[in-house]
Amino acid sequence: MKPAEKGWLKQYLEFRKEMLRDLTSEAKNAAHPEQSLYRVIQPTGLMYGQSIETIEFNEIESWSTKDHMKILLAECLISSSLLYHDKPIKSADELSSVIMKTLESIGNFYTHVFPELATPKKTLFGRKKTPLELVEKILDKRIEFSIEQDTNFWVKFFHNSLLFLDIFIFGQWIHTNADRIVADFFKYEREELRFSFIKIMAMAAHANKTIEPEERKLLEYFLQSSGLPNDRKKEALKIFEYGVDIEEINLPTNNSWILKKYFLEIAILTIWSDKKVENDEIEFLKRLCTYMGFNEDDLENSLMAIEGFVLEHWNELDYLQNKQDFQQVSEQFIKRLSRITDSNRNRLTKEVQNSEELMRLLKISRADELNEEEKLAMQKLLIGIIKTVPTLVIISLPQRFLTLPILLKILPSNFFSEINTH
Repeated sequence: MKPAEKGWLKQYLEFRKEMLRDLTSEAKNAAHPEQSLYRVIQPTGLMYGQSIETIEFNEIESWSTKDHMKILLAECLISSSLLYHDKPIKSADELSSVIMKTLESIGNFYTHVFPELATPKKTLFGRKKTPLELVEKILDKRIEFSIEQDTNFWVKFFHNSLLFLDIFIFGQWIHTNADRIVADFFKYEREELRFSFIKIMAMAAHANKTIEPEERKLLEYFLQSSGLPNDRKKEALKIFEYGVDIEEINLPTNNSWILKKYFLEIAILTIWSDKKVENDEIEFLKRLCTYMGFNEDDLENSLMAIEGFVLEHWNELDYLQNKQDFQQVSEQFIKRLSRITDSNRNRLTKEVQNSEELMRLLKISRADELNEEEKLAMQKLLIGIIKTVPTLVIISLPQRFLTLPILLKILPSNFFSEINTH
């Protein structure tokens, strides 16, 4: 599969058909399809404008940033549709039919809500293009329009994280009958949600009563990528300078869980931009959670999701490259994760005992030191076991940060001594 070449979407659908079929029953395991969608999207990094490799494919190392983001956007849009499908798919033909309808919806969505991406429906020779061909071309244009080649993490973040709003608005679009009035509403919502993004940033920047230079830089990055008209950009600058009340956030009438989660995590990332989280900022995040109907566990989970993401991408974060800061972030993350593993001790013990390979490695480690290959195998197995804890299923854990010594700090004290390997 080569995302830069014609025909990539067909190859992708064939490659991922098993995963896509399973998604139609995935939503039944969560309180709401939006929580399942978050579980699909959050580990990919797309909400934060990044592309984390979640697809195992032989040629993936040769893919460009555009290739990664294009595949992720396609996967998230299709996943959004399938997660709302009301019954499990039982045959390959049924899956093909549902995916074809999904592609038609994606094509109609972008043609009506993003008219700048509209593409001719016929070839030069008059042949009508298939939905698959149309969507492939539209997604090529969308990524070309969105992706910022700058290597600065924050520039890429504000250019690319807005792709999440495509997925959110598409999730609403598929429940409507497309006409001009509906399209006009969603075009209006597209602009309003981008403006709400700015309000969230402004509130987070004002949380400690001081707008840091890093936070001003973030606004510059966002305004470059937002596509807002000049009068709205001027209004955004005014809001950022003087602040805004929480009640002025424009949330859709359906009170979307995943959109509120996105706004909360944008606020956390904005606060992270100046390298530290102060008490005033934590209090602001608590007020924001209350306004959005979230509890303290929701805030804790989002803080851990962001901390894990920051730790995984530390070398890419211009404003966070400081040894002391890294130590503070890692210690806080380890404390959060340790509390979770400690309260799930019995579950984790059973998972270890059910893993023949991990039990074998534990037995070896008690007699001799593990070699590098064995240590890497144990690290991977332990991360997989920690991920079985329900709280951690929907967030991405920082794989590079969670080395074997750190995993041993995170697991409950005397955890392995209680497991019988004989």
